[in-house]
Amino acid sequence: MTESHPPSTSAEPVEPGGTSGLSVLDPPGFQGPDGRAAGELPDGAGDRGAPAGGGPADGTGDPDGGAVGPGGCADGTEGANPAPGAPGASGGADPAASATGVQDRLAAHLSDFTSLHEHTGRLARARGLAATLEAVLASGTALLGADRALLVTALPGGGPSQPVGLGLDRASLGSLETVPTDQSLVARLLRTHDRPAELHSHDLADDPAIGARLRELAGQLGLGGCYGLPLATEEDGPLAAALWFYDRPAEPAGRHRDLVRRYCGIAAPLLAKQLEAEKVRRTTEALRRGLLPDRLPRPAGLRLAARLVPAGLDRSCGSDWYDAIPLPDGTVGLTVGSVSGDGPGAGPGSAPGAAAAMGRVRAALRAYAVLEGEDPVSVLGDLELLLKTTEPARTATAVYAWADPESRRITLAGAGHCPPVLVTRYGAEFVETSLSAPLGMLSCWEAPGVEFTAERGDTLVLCTEGLARRFGPTLHAGQAGLRRAAADAPRDVRTDPDRLCAHLLSAAAEREAHAPAAPATDDLTLLAARFE
Repeated sequence: MTESHPPSTSAEPVEPGGTSGLSVLDPPGFQGPDGRAAGELPDGAGDRGAPAGGGPADGTGDPDGGAVGPGGCADGTEGANPAPGAPGASGGADPAASATGVQDRLAAHLSDFTSLHEHTGRLARARGLAATLEAVLASGTALLGADRALLVTALPGGGPSQPVGLGLDRASLGSLETVPTDQSLVARLLRTHDRPAELHSHDLADDPAIGARLRELAGQLGLGGCYGLPLATEEDGPLAAALWFYDRPAEPAGRHRDLVRRYCGIAAPLLAKQLEAEKVRRTTEALRRGLLPDRLPRPAGLRLAARLVPAGLDRSCGSDWYDAIPLPDGTVGLTVGSVSGDGPGAGPGSAPGAAAAMGRVRAALRAYAVLEGEDPVSVLGDLELLLKTTEPARTATAVYAWADPESRRITLAGAGHCPPVLVTRYGAEFVETSLSAPLGMLSCWEAPGVEFTAERGDTLVLCTEGLARRFGPTLHAGQAGLRRAAADAPRDVRTDPDRLCAHLLSAAAEREAHAPAAPATDDLTLLAARFE
C-alpha cells in the first residue's frame, strides 16, 4: 500500500524539460495524457503515444524512451545540422510530427474535460446526501475504470459512519467494518493530521504493507487493486473517505488519477453542504418527534398504535400531532391534528416553525383534555380561543375523541378534519362529524359532537389529511380509498391495531407506486384504538 502526501508547497511539481516555441493554452496544473502539466512540452523527448515536439508522430523514436539528441539521432549523438530552411531546421523537430502530437494532446484534454463536465453535472443535480454519495461512488468508478467502491463519511465527533457501497452487498460492507482501525484504509484517509493525499495498492491480497485482516478479506471478497482518496475541505477538514476496488490486480493510470482527484476536489465542498443540511434535517426530525409521545398508554380494555411519516423538510407546509391522554377517571382522550399557516417560518419548507407551534398546541390540548375531557366540543373550543390569542397567523385542524374503555362509549368532535373510520367485523365506515371550519378561521368556533358505542373488537382509526390524500387524486377520493383499504384488511390484521396501521401505510405506498404524484407536502399521521 502506497501513501502519497500533499506537497509542502502549493505549486504543483512539474517534470524538468525545456521550452518549446509552440504554446498550448490549457488550464494551469491540468495534466495531459502523458502525465505532464498542461502546456508543458518536452525538449527533444520522444514520448511514445503522445509526441510533443521530439520524436516522430508514429512513435519511431528511441524504443526505450531515451532522449533524442539535438541532431535527431536516437542514441543522443549530434547529427548533421540541416540547412537553414530545410525541414527540421528549427531545433531538430519535425513540425508535422510536433503538430500531430499537440493535436493528440488537445484531443485527450477535450475528452477529459468532457468527461469531467458530465460527471460534475450529475453531481450538481444530486438532491440529498444519499444521492450525492451515490454520484461520487458511481462517477469515481467510471473515471477510474474500477469495479466496486466504498465511501464512509466522518461523524461530527470523529470516526467513520455507516459505509455506503457500490457493487458491495451489506454482508461485504459489514465484513470490511471488522478491519481493525490500525489496518483500516478508511481510518487513514479520515485522519485530521498526516492525512495521505491518496492511497493505492496493486493487489490488496498480496500487499505486505497492509494488515493481515484486510488481506484476508480482500481474498475472500475478490478485491484486487485499490485506489483511495479523502474528500476534505480546508474549512471542514476530512469529510469522507472513498475507496475504489478492481476485481483483479491493477492500478489506475496517472491520467485517470488526475481526473478523479479533480472530481473529488469539486465534490468535497458540495458534500460539506449536504452533510450540514443532513445534520439540520436530523436535528429538526428529532425535535418534531420529541414533541410527540415517546410511548402510548396501555389502559385496560384498549389497545393503541400510531404512525407518523413526516413530509420532507424542504416541502412541508405544516406539522401533525397524535396523542393518547390518560384521564383521571380512567378514560382516555384520543386526538390527531395538524398545524399550518403563515406564522413565523411558515410556508413550504416551514417544518421547524410549524413543529414548534404544533408542540405548543398539543401541550395546550392535553391540559384542556384533563380539565374537560368528556366534552370534546369544549376542548376544541378552548383550543380555538388559545390559537386566536397566541397563534393568530396559524390555523389547525383537529379531531378529539373521549373514550371509555369499559363501556366502549365514544364522544368526539372535529374541526375541519377528516372523519374517523370505525373498523368492525363487518367492514369499515366513517364516523361522520358535523362540517366545521378549521380552528382559527372563524370568530367563534363551535360544532356539535357525535356520540356512539363501539362493539367489542372494533377499532377506531383517527388520521390526518396527509394519509387520505395518498389514497386518491382528491381528498374525497382519497377518503373513499382509505375506507376501502381498511375494510379489505384481513381479519387477523383488523384485530391488531399495530398491524392495521402497517397495512394502511402499505396500501397507501402501493397506490402511490401505481399512480405517482407530486411529492407530499403533508405529514401522514394515524392513531388506531381497538376495544378489547
